[in-house]
Amino acid sequence: MRGHMMKRYTLILTGALLAVASAGVQAADLAAGKAVFDKFNCASCHGTDAKTSVDPAYPVLAGQHEDYLVQALKAYKRGAAGSPATANVRKNPIMGAFAAQLSDQDIKNVAAWLSAQPSDLGVRK
Repeated sequence: MRGHMMKRYTLILTGALLAVASAGVQAADLAAGKAVFDKFNCASCHGTDAKTSVDPAYPVLAGQHEDYLVQALKAYKRGAAGSPATANVRKNPIMGAFAAQLSDQDIKNVAAWLSAQPSDLGVRK
């Protein structure tokens, strides 16, 4: 009986710890993501709709996978910080300068907003 009670308390404690840990993780805020897009004038290259770039070489951001956008922005940020190539960096002076100014929450927010925008990036049949 004693072992059964100990397992129950362990499960309760584990659940409580997970709840506390997840409370510290902020969810993405779409309005804040749009504000980041506007503040840093992303539209000047990627278009006001984030899919009509001023240059065909610039990627469509609207509808892109959120986790991909987060990874890409963090890689530009690492590249701007001079991280070694082994740290998964992207070297681009323009994107690096923008990404260096973003907090992790800014990155999460703008990635969420961009991924929620309508786009033709989906699989076409």
